[in-house]
Amino acid sequence: MLQSVLVLLRGGGDLGTGVAHRLHRAGFKVVVSELPQPLVIRRTVAFASAVYEGCIEVEGVKATLASGKAEIETLLNQGVVPVIVDPAGKAIPTLKPDAVVDARMTKRNLGTTLADAPVVIGLGPGFIASQDVHAVVETMRGQHLGRVILKGRAERDTHVPGSVQGYGRERVLWAPCAGYFRGAAHIGQQIEVGQTAAHVAEQPVHASIAGVLRGLLHDNLLVHEGQKVGDIDPRGITEYCFTISDKARAIGGGVLEAILYLCRLRT
Repeated sequence: MLQSVLVLLRGGGDLGTGVAHRLHRAGFKVVVSELPQPLVIRRTVAFASAVYEGCIEVEGVKATLASGKAEIETLLNQGVVPVIVDPAGKAIPTLKPDAVVDARMTKRNLGTTLADAPVVIGLGPGFIASQDVHAVVETMRGQHLGRVILKGRAERDTHVPGSVQGYGRERVLWAPCAGYFRGAAHIGQQIEVGQTAAHVAEQPVHASIAGVLRGLLHDNLLVHEGQKVGDIDPRGITEYCFTISDKARAIGGGVLEAILYLCRLRT
């Protein structure tokens, strides 16, 4: 039964949360692992935010920061998604998950292998299906978004942000220098061209386009020059800031398909 299948999701950003949400709703037990200071932009729809806030609820699913196997099991039995700080993946041999999903979106493999679990899935570029993971799920917008790849790779990273109403790179807020980050606006706020949305080392981060501020880094994080620190949605619909994106849902569907397919092959 699905209720007995444990999935460890490495990465709780907005895409990883879309995956975790879909798996949780489908009946899987899901644990999310994260960094001590997640560099998550879309904080309002990211289970990674539990590392900072203690808990977060995204579209009716609650995630809570946990430590230790006993606390993880208690939260799972309560229908809550446990979030653990485990950058090195030390929990994998302890929890013995049925599936591991690498959703860190680093565009390269940081050490995920077929030996991690009976089912291992990688999201996007950096993984080779049938070599270091059992399946890759396409993350590039377009015809193949969410497609399950059982042999080979996902499409190459273009380093160009996805276009929204014709805006690509312009809709992203970039750090003008290295230093500590501090927001000057809040997620869901309407932003005008030229408005200061944040500061890095006291230097302002100005909006290049008008829209609604969809994402912003957590305060007091150390960033490097040129790092993505925020995201403006030119559609200007506040609701989109607090709901899982179409891209994350599509990728979540691909992961769900991959797990069901690969588990069936192993029965």
